[in-house]
Amino acid sequence: MSEPVVTGTGPVSARRLAATTLVAFAIAAAIVVAFVLPAEYGRDPLGTGRALGLTRIASPPPPASPEPPATEYRVDATQFVLGPYEFVEYKYRLDAGAVMLYTWSATATVIHEFHGDPDTNPDAPVSFEKKDRRQASAAFTAPFAGIHGWYWENPGAEPVTITLTSAGFYRSAVELRSDRTRREHELRAPAGSAAPPK
Repeated sequence: MSEPVVTGTGPVSARRLAATTLVAFAIAAAIVVAFVLPAEYGRDPLGTGRALGLTRIASPPPPASPEPPATEYRVDATQFVLGPYEFVEYKYRLDAGAVMLYTWSATATVIHEFHGDPDTNPDAPVSFEKKDRRQASAAFTAPFAGIHGWYWENPGAEPVTITLTSAGFYRSAVELRSDRTRREHELRAPAGSAAPPK
């Protein structure tokens, strides 16, 4: 009767166990450095993350912000009567780079300032012109998004009428009075233009 065949190599020596552990640790470290660091943390010391496209996982591109709707070309004509020592502010909402043409005149010299209030810091108005005058005409390109317009004050004892006509790519208009009233003005498309789709 033959002896049974014994398979296996017997107990593992401490030296072999240590060597196997070191090899497993080295493989795990290589996987971490080559794949995990680029994919999870955006660190790519070996260049494998860039080659395999793993760095994009760690820092995906920011979602594209929706484009703001294009501002339509509009026209506006309005008139203000200022009693003695009254003032009015009239401002349009313009995007950065939006263009506006305007002309205004007054029946007497008024205290006048043309300025803008940035959306990013509404409490820090930017003055473009400050001068007592009776009229002005210009083309204006908004340097920042915000409301842009005029301050007119009647410094005399007689009423003054101010007439303003403008055209441009503004979104809305608001009137602010010395009595603290606020009124939105309706803007219109130029005569003959098609109505915007709904």
